Amino acid sequence: MATLDRIALVLIIIGALNWLLVGLMRYDLVAALFGGVDSAVSRVIYTLVGIAGVWAITLLFKQRVENR
Repeated sequence: MATLDRIALVLIIIGALNWLLVGLMRYDLVAALFGGVDSAVSRVIYTLVGIAGVWAITLLFKQRVENR
């Protein structure tokens, strides 16, 4: 798996866990850690997670290569 794919996967997992907390407990961990939804750092993290999600679309269409 390429490095960029791994980074995207980590960001997607972070985003998914954050949404799990929002859905179950109404708690936005990213906002809590970085100064609220409107803080610059939170917005950068939300943007990176969103870009990672768009990048993940390309993973659906990549052919798998088996190492043998």
